Formats: sequence, C-alpha cells, structure tokens
Amino acid sequence: MIVCVAVVGHQNNPLYLQSFTDSDDDLKLHHIVHCSLDVIDDAVNNPKKTGPTLSETFLGLLYPSENYRVYGYLTNTKVKFIMVTTDLDVRDVDVRSFFRRFHAAYVNAVSNPFHVPGKKITSTTFAERVSGIVKSFGSSTPA
Repeated sequence: MIVCVAVVGHQNNPLYLQSFTDSDDDLKLHHIVHCSLDVIDDAVNNPKKTGPTLSETFLGLLYPSENYRVYGYLTNTKVKFIMVTTDLDVRDVDVRSFFRRFHAAYVNAVSNPFHVPGKKITSTTFAERVSGIVKSFGSSTPA
C-alpha cells in the first residue's frame, strides 16, 4: 500500500506531498521524503557507484526502512518523484508504471497556464488524479 507520494523541485523545494494514511504519521513521512533527497543526490552525483545511469529516470528502491520502502524517479528537469510504500514485495514493473502515470499527471498539472513554475501544486484535479493512480497501484489495468 502506498502511504505517501511527493513531488520535489530541482532545488529540493517541496511542490506536492500527499499522505494516504489515517494515522498521524505525516511528520514521519515528511522526514522520510526529506531523507530520500540525500539518496537521490548521491545517485545523481555518483552514478557509477549506485547503478542507474543519468539517462535512466527510474531510480528504483532508494532505501528500505523498518516499516517502509522508498522509491524514486527523476525527471529530465531534475524534479524528483518519491513514493513511500509499506509493501515489502513490490515489482519494479508496477513501480515504473506508477511513476510514468504520476509523471503524466504532473505534466498536466504544470501545463496549466495558471500554475506558477516552482510553486506548490494546489490543483484539486491533480490531487484527485494522484489518488486514483495510488488506488490502482499494483493492479494490472491502468485507471
């Protein structure tokens, strides 16, 4: 189950963060997302050490923790997408598909002429679309 998704700008400024848990773990999830930025920066700055090349946008599993697994995706414009899940056995194909759909939703949101680049995404349409993508995560048919 996906518990949190985030979009972080190229200057590590949070553009969007949504939690999908009922508990009061928001601060903990913010911390996890923030810590994953260091892992992403390390992967980008030292590509030989960590594996994926800079042409690869899917960064894969950034790090596992006791209760969560954190996955990352980096766009060509250095915008970072982060997904935090409680599932311990997640297929890379499903995660890649999720990030492709999440990226498409992001592109639609920032293509809005009223969106100011670099500012937080406040679109309710984007939030609803992300919620739909998260709910369909792991199913074989895209929503």
